Amino acid sequence: MRWFTLSLETLAAWMLGLLWIMPLLYAVWTAFHADAFATHFAPFAPLTAHNFITAWSTAPFGRYMINTVMLVSLVLAAQFIVCTLAAFAFARLSFPGRDAIFALVLVQLMVTPDVLLVENYASMARLGLVDSILGIALPYLSSAFGIFLLRQTFRTVPQELDDAARLEGSGLLARLWRVYVPLARPTYLAFGLVSVSFHWNNFLWPLVITNSVETRTLTVGLSLFGTTDQGIDWSIITAGTLMTSAPLLLAFLLFQRQFVQGFMRAGIR
Repeated sequence: MRWFTLSLETLAAWMLGLLWIMPLLYAVWTAFHADAFATHFAPFAPLTAHNFITAWSTAPFGRYMINTVMLVSLVLAAQFIVCTLAAFAFARLSFPGRDAIFALVLVQLMVTPDVLLVENYASMARLGLVDSILGIALPYLSSAFGIFLLRQTFRTVPQELDDAARLEGSGLLARLWRVYVPLARPTYLAFGLVSVSFHWNNFLWPLVITNSVETRTLTVGLSLFGTTDQGIDWSIITAGTLMTSAPLLLAFLLFQRQFVQGFMRAGIR
């Protein structure tokens, strides 16, 4: 009976995995074949890279890519700094109202960014940051999820290591840099992948705050590229979709083990 249950679970896992990957397989098939083969499967249909060349020349994907890389790099660097300092304070320092402030941080996890859309836009307008990369990034330069994840990891660091570094004359920031940050590398990697994935695929806020090609991200550019004004050519549209999603897929395939380990090490304690 045990082997039957295990086999059933394995079969269900394979079925769910197949259902998940089928849209991606369709996108790959369509992107590398002519439009005539987009709606039916022909095993010996000729491969072509023409769809990628057409997509790249039809829309300024190079500009969109640069904007997106600049955005995720700025957000990730700021989040690493802010979340590290905040998480260390909540994990190892004692100050009045620490638990209450941390509870407020956790409350932010229940507030979706879309709720603050209008207020964020008004704030960016007052700062003169509408239609700018900084305007897209500014509301996300900190992360309640990142603070929580790093706090849980820092709490697992043995106090003896902190005390040893203190006896060697290390100050507060030196102990953070030499003891806590190296031991939290899997968590940083896991959070980094989540952050990059979210801001790479974020659509609504960049759509609202940007007005020009010089600041549009890949998701906004892809949505304009796939409108009826360009004509419905699924081969070209899927080619553009693959060009925008390929970096994320590659990053996850390369770091999937560290990604899982980071979340396992940062379990709730």
